[in-house]
Amino acid sequence: MPVADCASFANTFKRSKTMPHIDIKCFPRELDSQQQAALAADITDVIIRHLGSKESSVSVALQQIPPESWKSIWDAEIAPQMDTLIKKPGYSM
Repeated sequence: MPVADCASFANTFKRSKTMPHIDIKCFPRELDSQQQAALAADITDVIIRHLGSKESSVSVALQQIPPESWKSIWDAEIAPQMDTLIKKPGYSM
């Protein structure tokens, strides 16, 4: 197989194996099932566009965290990853 074909195959293989799982944590919101579906569809579209994933490979979770429990999310998930976050929060705790 020519080198160019190998590179093309490798890129296709990588894209088809992308299995992103998006885990959204936020304060409680009143979203009905249609709003949740629209949110998931919009996020899925962004992931497909930027990561080259297939629609069937993307999963999206929505966890509503009470404000009084948010510090535990900050301490466990946000602060330890501050150097690698691609979008940092505009607040600190």
